Amino acid sequence: MKRDDLLDLNDVLQHPGRELAVDLSTELPEEQDIDLLKPVEGYLEAVSTGNILLITGSFNTRAVLECARCSGPLEVDVDFELDEQFPVEGTPSSLNPQDSARVVSDEPFPLFEGNILFVELLIRQALILSMPMQSLCEYGWEGACPVAASRAENTKLAFGGRPEFSRLSSLLKPEEPER
Repeated sequence: MKRDDLLDLNDVLQHPGRELAVDLSTELPEEQDIDLLKPVEGYLEAVSTGNILLITGSFNTRAVLECARCSGPLEVDVDFELDEQFPVEGTPSSLNPQDSARVVSDEPFPLFEGNILFVELLIRQALILSMPMQSLCEYGWEGACPVAASRAENTKLAFGGRPEFSRLSSLLKPEEPER
């Protein structure tokens, strides 16, 4: 059974210096936290030095994020690079037929099963790390954002002030009339 989200790196690991380059396109079907408008596309290159497996790549996609100021939807192009290193143990079989090289993954969530890379997990990890921390709509922090202003006005009308203080007002004792 061949799966598109798996990449067999055994040949690269058993022959140090040999390079594997693949073009990739994935919609990250298991990803529920990110709304992608187009698939993540790019390339991945892998090469083993004998002690280290080097994985590099470049990817891009378009995603829907939330504006940090007004919470409106925001379409953003996301370009990101991959540059990962994984330790390798054992002797490559091209140098010693009695042994073989194996990736030693110390990740909290496994990215490898033997010498097979879970490509979508690696791409997902790099994509999430590359997402902007605070995306802003065209008005930014300085401009007058009509969406943020309208939400603030609706909140004030509904609660008679800041919503955080509405619960505090119930704790106030009614004032006694002066005599």
